[in-house]
Amino acid sequence: MIHFVLHDAKDTVAVVVVEGVKAGMSLSGWIMDEDRMTSVDARQDIPIGHKVALKDMAPGDTVWKYGIDMGKVVAPIKAGEHAHVQNIKTKRW
Repeated sequence: MIHFVLHDAKDTVAVVVVEGVKAGMSLSGWIMDEDRMTSVDARQDIPIGHKVALKDMAPGDTVWKYGIDMGKVVAPIKAGEHAHVQNIKTKRW
């Protein structure tokens, strides 16, 4: 089962594509551009359509999604955590 998808292998977050992701689950993901699989263990519940972190990130790090810079980390994020407005902000302002 594919739990999350990402476009580029350098992406640091991916989109959850199934309902019911709970802390402790082992998640499988599809890297679309390379047609290969990857995995991460969920550390938190993550709603469908939201992002899961694929690696540990520190404040100031760039967040990569769909192969592009989509923001900066403003609070520490561990691999498998819910990556959202509480820990990522746009660089526009």
